[in-house]
Amino acid sequence: MLAWLGRTLAAFLAAERHLHSASPPTNPTLLKQALRPGDVLLVEGYSRISTAIKYLTQSTWSHAALYAGDHPRLPPGSPRPHAFIEADLLAGVRVTGIDDYTQYHGRICRPVGLAETDQDALIAYAIGRIGHRYDTKNVVDLMRYLLPTPPVPTPWRRKMIAFGSGDPTRAICSTLIAQAFQAIKYPVLPLVTTVAAATPTCLECLKEILRVRHHSLFVPRDFDVSPYFQIIKPSLEGVFDHRLLEWSDPIGESKPHPIAITEEA
Repeated sequence: MLAWLGRTLAAFLAAERHLHSASPPTNPTLLKQALRPGDVLLVEGYSRISTAIKYLTQSTWSHAALYAGDHPRLPPGSPRPHAFIEADLLAGVRVTGIDDYTQYHGRICRPVGLAETDQDALIAYAIGRIGHRYDTKNVVDLMRYLLPTPPVPTPWRRKMIAFGSGDPTRAICSTLIAQAFQAIKYPVLPLVTTVAAATPTCLECLKEILRVRHHSLFVPRDFDVSPYFQIIKPSLEGVFDHRLLEWSDPIGESKPHPIAITEEA
């Protein structure tokens, strides 16, 4: 009974809604040209649960996927050469194609300085989790999202995002990707402690000690604000010249929409 109720609730929360966004969808051709294996693609979703995630994280981004490209360990039938690995609320960890993201506004977050061996291990870790599913019997977890904008104090919002008991098979999008990067000891948004690093030549020097943040507390926004990821905008990766853009009105001559003004007698 709980499993059935959980699946029904998950389907309701994951259903797409037709919402108008001020941000245009990412150009699929430019996206293909800009992507590199190991990149994290952030997208702005429009489902009920996406609305809640964007509200709780105060961010544009509600979903994240890891770009696997044409990795040799991808299962048969994968949408090569532009394959992604994502964790879906209903389907679990799965392989998807680029067409699943081109209707959304997106952004690429690229880990800096990743060696080819680390890149391979990163993607292989995510591939090894394909088939893991969120346990929809955790109905209480899902019920929290029935109210898309709950009046939750800011310090509690990140913890409210976390699903389940921390079981690694109960993966959601940012949890899966955070675990993959932690597996190769690449920082996303670690907890930082500053300690004294006194040496004979520098008595007042300090050093930073990184501490791993629990994977269940990661959200898509963390890859955007991380100091260890480069932000890639596909429209700027190719040849961009603002002088070639076509405008419907001459620059400087656009007029605001008329607003009715009433005066009190």
